This record gives sequence, structure tokens and C-alpha cells, in this order.
Amino acid sequence: MVVNEGLTIGALAACTGLEVSAIRYYEAQGLIKPWRNAGGQRRFARADLRRLSFVMIAQSLGHSLPEIRTLLEALPKGRTPTKSDWTRLSGAFRETLDARIATLTRLRDNLDGCIGCGCLSLDACALYNPQDRAAKSGQGPRYLMEDRP
Repeated sequence: MVVNEGLTIGALAACTGLEVSAIRYYEAQGLIKPWRNAGGQRRFARADLRRLSFVMIAQSLGHSLPEIRTLLEALPKGRTPTKSDWTRLSGAFRETLDARIATLTRLRDNLDGCIGCGCLSLDACALYNPQDRAAKSGQGPRYLMEDRP
């Protein structure tokens, strides 16, 4: 499974639970960068296990592949990322997560009162948004998009 020159694509699939085709897709997206051995087979660094785990977690939290690629580009090239490298990366990731958590919290707390102040004209909105004041801030559900009533 593990070869001195790195992990085979099959070993990487077995360790991550991803299909080989998914690993090839992530490679094509620039999220991992294997090399070829003398026989032309892909070989992956052990660090790619963490990269792919990060990709799977980030995707499950709603991040797009371009966003994930941007985050991963902050990792060092030419050496295995250290714990401090991953800590630095998670700091940027944490900011995005905090913003999403805040948005979801606002949605949860305000959804029952008014689902679209600024874009929908519900009778109940007169309580939260008299004369549709939120519409002056722009389109969409303004109070759920960080505007305050």
C-alpha cells in the first residue's frame, strides 16, 4: 500500500474513503499535486491525506472548491505542512466559519418573524420593517444579511 516514494492513488483512496475518481478530480482542480514515479504512476505525499481531509470537511461546511484551493495555497510548497502551518490556515478558515455561524444564527432567530424584509411585502413586515425601510439598503432579505432593523 505505502511505497517509499509515497502513497499510491489506491492507498490514498483507502485511507481517505474517497473514490479514486474523486482524487483525480481534486488533482485536476489543483488541490493536491502528486508526482510520477519511474513507471509513470501517481504518487502522493502523506500530507495529501490531511489536505484531502480538509477538502472534505470544508466542502461539508459549504465551501466551494475555489475557496478551498485559495486556503490550501497558503500552505508551504516543497515541504510537509507543520502543525503551525495548519493552525495558521485554520485561523482564516475560522473567520469564514464565524461569519457563516453568525448568518445562520440570525436566520434561525429571525426566520419566524420575517423571512424577507426588504424583498417581500408581507403584512407582518410592517412590524419589523415599516414603510419597507430595509429596501433602502438594497435587495434581498436585508435583516438576515447583517442589516439591523
